[in-house]
Amino acid sequence: MSTQQAFWLDTRRDRELGQGGGGRYAERVAANIGEFEETWGDIAPVTFACAAWRVATPPVTSPGFVRWHRRVLSATCVRNTWDGSLVAKVTLVSPLPEALTATRAWWRDRGWQGWPEIFGQFVEPAEQDLAKVPHARATLLVDAPLPMDGLPSAPDGPDDHPQEAAHRALTVMVGGLNELLSPVLTQLEGG
Repeated sequence: MSTQQAFWLDTRRDRELGQGGGGRYAERVAANIGEFEETWGDIAPVTFACAAWRVATPPVTSPGFVRWHRRVLSATCVRNTWDGSLVAKVTLVSPLPEALTATRAWWRDRGWQGWPEIFGQFVEPAEQDLAKVPHARATLLVDAPLPMDGLPSAPDGPDDHPQEAAHRALTVMVGGLNELLSPVLTQLEGG
């Protein structure tokens, strides 16, 4: 069974879509510099890293510079208010729990459906499908600390090359998320 990559930076597409040679993500950071307003000069890198994540993912950047596995429905990174650490909040498509698959008595020929897929991507059921049959779609919510080792310091201001620091922060966060979630996704895909 091959290991499933949870997250990656779409650098090829970023270069293709960029106008000035620096890539589209650098342009998005510049265009959304307000997202970083509260982070300048912060001694802890977490708030800056979280802003970099927001700018790299939908809805701010679509398609996102940070891309993810088909089972990932959403992924955010936040600062833990208790100790200031970096926390990932990820929602994954999951199979139904074993308690519901041990017997199908609850189905009672109602035509229950799970997660619809279009071209291999899990999607919300269409309104017309919801009008016809019931759907039971399981998700797995992951709230987990991410290592902060390697996160760059927050720049002192918008003139202190925030694009470079934001890109480095994303690289570190993607690595931490892959270490954490790739085994989970591998198990879900193999099961």
